[in-house]
Amino acid sequence: MEFSSSLDSVFWVKVLMSVGCGFIFGIERQLRGKPVGIRTSCMICLGTMAFVHLGLLQSKQEADHIRLLGQIVTGVGFLGAGVIFTQGGLVNGVTSAAVIWLLTAVGAAIGFGHLGVPVALSLIGVGILWGVQVLERGFRGLRRGVHSVRAQKDDQQ
Repeated sequence: MEFSSSLDSVFWVKVLMSVGCGFIFGIERQLRGKPVGIRTSCMICLGTMAFVHLGLLQSKQEADHIRLLGQIVTGVGFLGAGVIFTQGGLVNGVTSAAVIWLLTAVGAAIGFGHLGVPVALSLIGVGILWGVQVLERGFRGLRRGVHSVRAQKDDQQ
């Protein structure tokens, strides 16, 4: 395989899409003071895309691609687990871990060449993050249990 064939225009489109989709998530998280900001989101999405892209270059067998995807999902589970912690009897970081999981799916979709799906997933994912926050602020009924403590923290930010 030639060096130039692995750095064609398709590769650069994938790089730009990975960074763009990661940025969409990262800016939402960073503006709200949450973990997994712009840098981390871009790196997760870009890294996942790169692993999938490299896997596609190395093997044309579909079974290898599925195994690669399984290994990525397993590895990112450890990354997501690293942002989950307990403090004062509350579990924190679960949403950040879910964001990491979704960023990985977005990066994998880009790596496999599905360029419309990751943009849709990114917009839907950020829409959920933003929309639920708006709902929690507007409806007191959504501020029960652990969500009442979190809502108070969000109001202070």
